[in-house]
Amino acid sequence: MTEFMHERAIRLLQDDAGKIEKLIEVQMENLTTRQCPLYEEVLDTQMYGFSREVDFAVRAGLISEAVGKDILSRLERNLATLYEALDRKR
Repeated sequence: MTEFMHERAIRLLQDDAGKIEKLIEVQMENLTTRQCPLYEEVLDTQMYGFSREVDFAVRAGLISEAVGKDILSRLERNLATLYEALDRKR
């Protein structure tokens, strides 16, 4: 695998993680609580799909398992930060 393919895979995964963050941000701004079943279902679905995407990239040899875990952990941390910021605005 070339370095180009590795970097491209990481960039695509980071772009998708950003889309999830934006989706959650929009939902949080339009919902009164994170305990809303619709919110939880969308978040669960998005996170599951993204974790499968990362798993595929690892299995295909596009990224290492450590990089995959780092991308997922970063998304989870970013979402936690987003929750805190949005909760403070309320």
